[in-house]
Amino acid sequence: MPEVLKAPLVVEFPFTRSLGPVQSAFLTGLRERVVLGVRTTDGRTLVPPVEYDPVTAEEIRDLVEVATTGTVTTWAWNHEPRRGQPLGTPFAWVLVRLDGADTALLHALDAPGPDTVHTGMRVRVRWAADRAGAITDIACFEPYDGDPARPAGHSGRFEDPVTGIVAPARLDYTYSPGRAQSAYITALSDRRTVGERCPSCRKVYVPPRGACPTCGVPTAEQVEVGPRGTVTTFCIVNIKARNLDIEVPYVYAHIALDGADLALHGRIGGIPYDQVRMGLRVEPVWTEGARYPDHYRPTGEPDGDYDTYRELL
Repeated sequence: MPEVLKAPLVVEFPFTRSLGPVQSAFLTGLRERVVLGVRTTDGRTLVPPVEYDPVTAEEIRDLVEVATTGTVTTWAWNHEPRRGQPLGTPFAWVLVRLDGADTALLHALDAPGPDTVHTGMRVRVRWAADRAGAITDIACFEPYDGDPARPAGHSGRFEDPVTGIVAPARLDYTYSPGRAQSAYITALSDRRTVGERCPSCRKVYVPPRGACPTCGVPTAEQVEVGPRGTVTTFCIVNIKARNLDIEVPYVYAHIALDGADLALHGRIGGIPYDQVRMGLRVEPVWTEGARYPDHYRPTGEPDGDYDTYRELL
């Protein structure tokens, strides 16, 4: 049995969202060191604010300022802070019901240790030195034994309101492709392409998944396919991707390798983009040290007959 591969994988992208009037006021308020909630028709004050009443689904826009002091309603200790979290040293995640609010706000509490944190603990906001209109304008909460803060009664109207935010999204995990795809990747290092044949319908799937998606039975018989194949369908890319050193326009295509019953995708090179067509016969082009083909180029053979690949579109 070949070794089952695994490797760390990071998926990261910026998430951009626009803000409605309620969220805009809330985040702009944080920039100005003001905490705003929203009042429902039955008199509750929700912090953080929402645009629709969670009980009645009515739209709510009655903004009200609450205090920057509050009470811990529940908490959990974070022994090992992770990348991007509010504090770099161990801290507590806390739900804090600010004075004047009826719901709790989740944030970090800077405390010396878990034995110093308890439900009912009084805390206050510690503001970030640099604020731009984001939840991180609250650097964290800190223990507080003074009198409750008194809100100034801000109206929720600001000059230069925040209308949108960009939040980075990131996933760090270890990915294992499994037995079938590990064999496929290992074969690519020898410039071979292998799939697996279904024992029931006899179709060869590339890349293999370890089971036939049609019959639902395990696959184990390895079959080498290609290296040549036929373009079944394609698209012309006109938008340049970040960190991809390929000039636009270029073509990405589905390619049915000879002997395979499933098309894989690859870039087409060695031919003007407007001459790529369905049925074009292609072969892989490898670069030195590459684990997979850099692109596919025309072989010069006559185009494949449509009936040979129509089931693979």
